[in-house]
Amino acid sequence: MPQLLKLFLTFFKIGMFTLGGGYAMVPLIQREIVEKRQWIEEKEFYELLAMAQSSPGPVAVNASVFVGYKVGGVTGSIVATLGTTIPSFVIILIIAAWLVDYRSNPYVEAFFKGIRPAVVAMIAAPLYALSRAMNIGTAGLCLAAAVALLVAFAGISPAVLIAVVACASLLTGILRQRRQKQV
Repeated sequence: MPQLLKLFLTFFKIGMFTLGGGYAMVPLIQREIVEKRQWIEEKEFYELLAMAQSSPGPVAVNASVFVGYKVGGVTGSIVATLGTTIPSFVIILIIAAWLVDYRSNPYVEAFFKGIRPAVVAMIAAPLYALSRAMNIGTAGLCLAAAVALLVAFAGISPAVLIAVVACASLLTGILRQRRQKQV
């Protein structure tokens, strides 16, 4: 099977069988790209994931662009991106056409309420794995949880929190350098 077709089918499968958005796709992307296909190494995957998170747009699409480029250049990026996005696009079209009549159905409502914990777990698992791989530790996880709670319940803008954490990180780095120079 040609490499570009493998790339498309791999990301199509990832896009087709993942509920919960980009972060829920991360474990599947890692399994398919790093472990199964061995297109990139684990360390490179975490670097790619950091770039995908800091680039504008959905993390799964950004990751597919980076992996696609690594595997097949610009054409690989396009193929991987199409593989990731086509399933969601088709599913949303079907749901929009069908679900309008059933959105107040108690079984449909129960289904969506029932999958929420699974989606949360699917998002939490890669974040935990990423924190371990990047040696963030318990303090980093607590900081991430605190930020999530502030955004969710206190109504603080994520942009403000990012700016505060960036300033705190910069200050911490400066203080560390000063301490190292003194020793």
